[in-house]
Amino acid sequence: MAVKKKKELGEKLSLFHLTWPIFLEVFLFMLMGIADTFMLSAVSDNAVSGVGAANQYIQIAILVLEVVGIGAAIVVSQYLGSKRFIEASKISGLAVTLNLGVGILLSIGFIIFSKKIMIAMNLQGDVLVHAHQYLSIVGGAIFLQAVINSLASIIRVHGYTKQTMLVSLGMNIIHVIGNYVLIFGKFGFQELGVQGAAISSVVSRLIAMLVFFWLLYQVMEYRVKLAYYFTMSKEYVGKILQIGLPSAFEQILYQGCQIVFLYYVTYLGTESLAARQYAVNISMFTYLFAIAIGMGTAIIVGRLVGAGEKDEAYKSVWTSVKWALLFTLVMVTIVMVFRIPLMSLFTSNEQVIQIGASVLILSIMLETGRTMNIVIINSLRAAGDAKFPVVMGALSMVMMSLPLGYFLVFVLDLGLPGIWLAITADEWTRAIIMYFRWKGRRWEKFALVKPIEEKERPSES
Repeated sequence: MAVKKKKELGEKLSLFHLTWPIFLEVFLFMLMGIADTFMLSAVSDNAVSGVGAANQYIQIAILVLEVVGIGAAIVVSQYLGSKRFIEASKISGLAVTLNLGVGILLSIGFIIFSKKIMIAMNLQGDVLVHAHQYLSIVGGAIFLQAVINSLASIIRVHGYTKQTMLVSLGMNIIHVIGNYVLIFGKFGFQELGVQGAAISSVVSRLIAMLVFFWLLYQVMEYRVKLAYYFTMSKEYVGKILQIGLPSAFEQILYQGCQIVFLYYVTYLGTESLAARQYAVNISMFTYLFAIAIGMGTAIIVGRLVGAGEKDEAYKSVWTSVKWALLFTLVMVTIVMVFRIPLMSLFTSNEQVIQIGASVLILSIMLETGRTMNIVIINSLRAAGDAKFPVVMGALSMVMMSLPLGYFLVFVLDLGLPGIWLAITADEWTRAIIMYFRWKGRRWEKFALVKPIEEKERPSES
């Protein structure tokens, strides 16, 4: 994969040119999970349920890794906007090392405790066996994803979203081929089922990590020197954690709530457990464009805030929210109309199909609120205002949606739709709060760096 020409570091970024590769990249990342679910559905619904439960913890681990990934991306973005390019390179090297260290610790934890974690989730029988197999292999190699997160974030904020998308495309092609070969035992390989899907995932991530390292040195004008990986700067670490810790904690809270909701579902039966996993996979595509716009907008907002152009940053977010809502509404309509055929792609169990379809009909309420949150919260973080979303998230998600979900599921006996309604209430509560936060412009005082004049720029030593 050749990089034709390095971008000018001061170049103004276009939302469209940033977003469409991010859209495809996120789509391909989601496709990686869908490929596991779809192929494992040919093995059994229990295999799907086990992998789905294990992936909740994989997602939390990835969010922990984003403490550094998100923080570094935003700090680098603001430094690029302020034209402090050498500092941006130093932070990039530091971010890779920090994330690798965290990833190794998480990998060790998964290898040692994966079975105990799954037993604590109230999983039993074949579902427990599949979950343990998947989590011990994929979780044990989560350090690969740690490095990928850092490298992809750094490359992306430099404006090279197309290149990161192409790496994701290659990773998914390798993963799908690996799934086919190892799950079903093709071309002389042993039929490994869930273990095959896990091994395929690890191999594809290893290859992607190596390509990302190569790409980093192709796209950066101010390259990351070897010494930068081992230079611990208190100032840089502080700025990364100032954004990364609250940003990741807010996402960990969200995923933690999803695990509690998953725990509720285990009491509803294996059909509801499988239906939830299929419905979640389908729902991902309804807010896919919102994620892409949110990430693209964050890159732009970070650059604009770093450059001191706060009025432009303010206006750009409202434009992004409108486009994200429009696309989400189109996707939600498609999902609602074709909800039964979509569920039927994954299973022939009528009860599972009907349960899944009953929650997909609620998508128009849930996904519009989620879309506003994705775009505005990403923008607040990029501006440096990372603590406010996590405080509001704790109040809304933990103190409201979890008790409400319990009430709807176990008191009113609404089953899986009760969980969807509780999540909807949380998303809209936070969406309204975030709307007024951005509109009130209190985020303007949280910028991490200030722009400097041309004559003040340091020369590379």
